[in-house]
Amino acid sequence: MSRYDVTNSEGDFQPGGEEGVLRNRLGLTRKQDIDDAETELLQALYEFVLSDSREILTFDDIKRWHHLWLGNLYEWAGSLRTVNMSKGDFHFAAAAQLPRLIGSFEQELLNRFSELSEMDDEAVVQYLAQNHVEFILIHPFREGNGRLSRLLMDTMVIEAGFEPLDYQLWEDNKDFYFKSIQAGVAGNYQYIECLVRDVLEQQV
Repeated sequence: MSRYDVTNSEGDFQPGGEEGVLRNRLGLTRKQDIDDAETELLQALYEFVLSDSREILTFDDIKRWHHLWLGNLYEWAGSLRTVNMSKGDFHFAAAAQLPRLIGSFEQELLNRFSELSEMDDEAVVQYLAQNHVEFILIHPFREGNGRLSRLLMDTMVIEAGFEPLDYQLWEDNKDFYFKSIQAGVAGNYQYIECLVRDVLEQQV
């Protein structure tokens, strides 16, 4: 089964590939081969992004990261998805709403990136939590949103003076994590704030 349900034709999947393998430039048909390729490319992206100092952060930067990461695999890398997506009964933002939601995300959150170094720890927690929830709810890309959201988070924590985070706690509490994301639909970020606070405290 695919991790997500998508309202599109089967043409987006690799002909002759295992179930859930998306159509790709390399003609890979095995899920393990796709996973390995994505993981290797993501590591290279991390090294590039986290070594690059910046004063501002825009959504165009995030689109560029996505293209740098998956451009060798997928034609649509770096482009906003054009299909609706859901996970179980939970629906992410409708594709038609992405430009509007991304505009608000950039104006209300990304534009405050330069303030991170001046925030106290609790303000950092709140900022990171809201950024993460809203990015996941928007789910801007066809693939890789969760992993890219962590790169975005790590870029922000470095700007705030911390080291990249260990997300094992989130992996160990996936049900609580996903319920925390769902709570964010109503603007309730307290649960994801707990998870962010916990991983930051592990560093200390």
